[in-house]
Amino acid sequence: MDDTNRKILSSLATDGRLSFTELARQTGLSVSAVQQRVRRLEERGLIRGYSAIIDAQQAGLALTAFVSIKPFDPAAPDDAPDRLAHLKAIEACHSVAGDENYILKVRVASPAALEELLQEIRAVASVSTRTTVVLSTPYEGRPPDV
Repeated sequence: MDDTNRKILSSLATDGRLSFTELARQTGLSVSAVQQRVRRLEERGLIRGYSAIIDAQQAGLALTAFVSIKPFDPAAPDDAPDRLAHLKAIEACHSVAGDENYILKVRVASPAALEELLQEIRAVASVSTRTTVVLSTPYEGRPPDV
């Protein structure tokens, strides 16, 4: 893995919708050379998909929170991620060690929307919740250091 491939991966991690022309400009390569490198990175499994980073505030999702969940019945099946997968306000679901089983990262438009989401999470997954509301985000979505 050379520095040029690292630059390509870093650029695409920041914005997966970059054109080959823009990647060529950023790396100093020709468009065809960038296309070949990207194809090889895909073949090696280093690129598995593309997406654009969307600013949550621009999308109208001004409130971010972390919701820790724990089943009411510890003997119940561990299927909360499957039960909650349809809720688009849940941006990420992390299995964790500690008192809770999972921590969910959620983005919603308002405190009222968060309250509704919490009620739905509790009902759908039969879990208790503990919520931490984000006040500010100094940085997020940083591309990996490849």
